[in-house]
Amino acid sequence: MRTEQIGDCTLYLGDCLEVLPTLGPVDAVVTDPPYGIGYSPGGGGGGIRRRDRDGSRYEKRFTGKDIVRGDETDFDPAPIIALGVPSILWGGNHYAARLPKSARWLVWDKRRGTTVNDFADCEMAWTNLDGPARLLAHMWNGMLRDSERGEARVHATQKPVAVMEWCLSFVADAQIILDPFMGSGMTGVACVNLGRRFIGIEIEPKYFDIACKRIEAAWLNRPRLFERTEYEQPQLTEHEA
Repeated sequence: MRTEQIGDCTLYLGDCLEVLPTLGPVDAVVTDPPYGIGYSPGGGGGGIRRRDRDGSRYEKRFTGKDIVRGDETDFDPAPIIALGVPSILWGGNHYAARLPKSARWLVWDKRRGTTVNDFADCEMAWTNLDGPARLLAHMWNGMLRDSERGEARVHATQKPVAVMEWCLSFVADAQIILDPFMGSGMTGVACVNLGRRFIGIEIEPKYFDIACKRIEAAWLNRPRLFERTEYEQPQLTEHEA
């Protein structure tokens, strides 16, 4: 198992089911796990492989090299729920039968009612938090984006940093954030931007390396001079000062 320490971020290359028992306490989980829908990006921007009713095989609508590891099987949220901490799990509508009831679902409207295609207009995250459901309208449709314009999309199910920062606003008191399915590291970047400690786990070496680079870039360029009210200012090392 490979481990990288970047500022307040600890990143593990490995299977989260093997890494989780080795970790200390965390304050919250914010993650976008493989949903079990067989997502496979193709040359035309991606696609979905629909599983037969008996689960025996997939019919490929598109082909691609960057298939998400673990997305060929149904996702089991039990190990995360067992942590007993505030949790935000994206794609919860795909495995809702395995989740406890919740009133506070988070909905990301990524079309804002302006575009139509074969894919979902929104994405949904289950939470175990108190309060009503909440909606964020943030355009993210090919080149039409409210943020990160011109930046390459490097992961099949990558979400904007702005969406992950929005998630973190619902766990404002949590100082140590865990993402067991780190992907390209956007939750980690959001944590760096907001002054949170981050623990990320990713099983795919390609995405782990991308996450390391993105989080390192965010750490080196993080805001240092603004006043923080909710979070403690990280202490710089002698080398960084």
